Amino acid sequence: MALVLPHGVLADDTATRPGQHTWMHAIIRWLCITISLAFLAAVLLAPLATVFVMALSKGLAPYLHSLGDPDTLAAIRLTLTIAVIVVPLNTVFGLAAAWAIGKFEFRGKSMLITLIDLPLAISPVISGMVFVLLFGLHGWFGAWLQEHDISIVFALPGIILATMFVTFPYVARELIPLMQQLGNDEEEAAITLGAGAWMTFFRVTLPKVRWGLVYGMVLCNARAMGEFGAVSVVSGHIHGLTNTMPLHIEILYNEYNFVGAFAVASLLTLLAVLTLLVKTLVERTGYRRR
Repeated sequence: MALVLPHGVLADDTATRPGQHTWMHAIIRWLCITISLAFLAAVLLAPLATVFVMALSKGLAPYLHSLGDPDTLAAIRLTLTIAVIVVPLNTVFGLAAAWAIGKFEFRGKSMLITLIDLPLAISPVISGMVFVLLFGLHGWFGAWLQEHDISIVFALPGIILATMFVTFPYVARELIPLMQQLGNDEEEAAITLGAGAWMTFFRVTLPKVRWGLVYGMVLCNARAMGEFGAVSVVSGHIHGLTNTMPLHIEILYNEYNFVGAFAVASLLTLLAVLTLLVKTLVERTGYRRR
């Protein structure tokens, strides 16, 4: 049976049956799910499984022996030390920048937002080269640092600075739109009732953005532990001193110590999975609270 539509167009009423639309939607839905799962299996799950298979290819004893190597332990300690230092510093900066941008109007606000986004736009290798240019032996401040016996490049301070530079947008970028969306009504009411600036921040502003703050800290921590490019330039690759876990993995792999390389990679993967679990928990908790 044919239906006459406006402008003289004929249509078959069988194409508009609800049952047929339901089947079409189900087919499209399962096709999208199948494609997504196949893509994830090929790009994400298969490489992750390969890491653990290669790490345990010679048994559990060589795996544990590789993780107990002094250089490996030094790389693990350095990576965790950098994360412990960088994440709190970037959290303080991110809170201050987001509060200023989200709550106040001032000259240079657009420039500040652009500078916060800068590390996301440039290569981490270039970031590392900038610190070498500034603090290296032949850099702008190199002679002065050498005279005062201060080491920044090829030492822990340089690694911390490079990691801070590439990770400081994450907390701020998570909080800025959140604070802008919340507005200033509650803060203004608190100030009207006699609360000071710090009391308003800790009693009113911070509780409203705490889940976004934790989420930004999780992302910052994940990037800090996995950063390679900028750290590779400023570290100097000194065994047991300036090699983080990503750098140590590269060195072991280039030395054909595949079990050791994949053992450290598996540990870094487990840390990433732990970070992902914390991120998921924060998202769910924040959603329930809202």
